[in-house]
Amino acid sequence: MFSQLIKLIRVLSSEVSPLQISAGFSLAMIMGLTPLLSLHNLLVIFFLLILRINIAAFIMAWAFFSVIAYGLDPVFNQLGEYLLSREDLQLFWKQLYNIPLARVSQFNNTLVLGSFTAAILVFFPMLFIANSLII
Repeated sequence: MFSQLIKLIRVLSSEVSPLQISAGFSLAMIMGLTPLLSLHNLLVIFFLLILRINIAAFIMAWAFFSVIAYGLDPVFNQLGEYLLSREDLQLFWKQLYNIPLARVSQFNNTLVLGSFTAAILVFFPMLFIANSLII
């Protein structure tokens, strides 16, 4: 525990920009709150490697948000069930299910859809909050 705190202090005082650190926290939030074996997590890893985001901040935040996700899974499950059972979205879900790549994304799983929706909604506020706290 103490060694992780020292690593966090080193990351915050390193030569990277605060936006790179906060982007690492925000992308880790998406990956930590959603189930690990999901297609969108490949995109998160792609952005992590391409955009020069701080990997140390990403790994620490990923561990943090993975622990939080266990407590929020019932809420994510209810959100996903609500979205999948809405009458006005039924045609959209049927059309999306007919696309092979969309089927692989597991959008029809209530936990995946609910956690991904919540993570996307909180992504930009988390980015700005983390950036202001780091500065």
